[in-house]
Amino acid sequence: MKKVVVYPGTFDPLTNGHLEIIKRASKIFDEVIVLVAKRDEKNTLFFLEERVDIVKRCVSDITNVKVDKLEKLLVDYLREHKINLVLRGLRSNKDFEYEREMFEANTIMLKGIETIFIIAAPHTAFISSSLIKEIAFNGGDISQFVPKEVQKRLSEKLRR
Repeated sequence: MKKVVVYPGTFDPLTNGHLEIIKRASKIFDEVIVLVAKRDEKNTLFFLEERVDIVKRCVSDITNVKVDKLEKLLVDYLREHKINLVLRGLRSNKDFEYEREMFEANTIMLKGIETIFIIAAPHTAFISSSLIKEIAFNGGDISQFVPKEVQKRLSEKLRR
């Protein structure tokens, strides 16, 4: 049976930390679906379609990774696509507490879900989308923290 896992997130923007988790997962699972979650667009730097496009460009060289939009509850997407594996990256204890709560809620709403945690590598564990935005908004160099596509798109966005 084919092992398919979904990796949901807002990816606003995608970081090297996210990309590292995706690459590691692609070596473990037959298929990884990166689910770019819709969020209140007032609170995101990039619109949903932009984030989907950025992620697609950044993972285009990984053959078993697909990108899709998540415009509903995660459990509804899982039920609709008959998937029961969810991937989450962990950077810290704080991440774990949040993810544990999400796991508990999801398993109540949809029986049979399994959440797989991959611990972030030490060289990416401190990277967050919020940190990237703060550095970029203040004119700092984000090249060590994000893929080139993100750097380019963020630079274009900030010039407007």
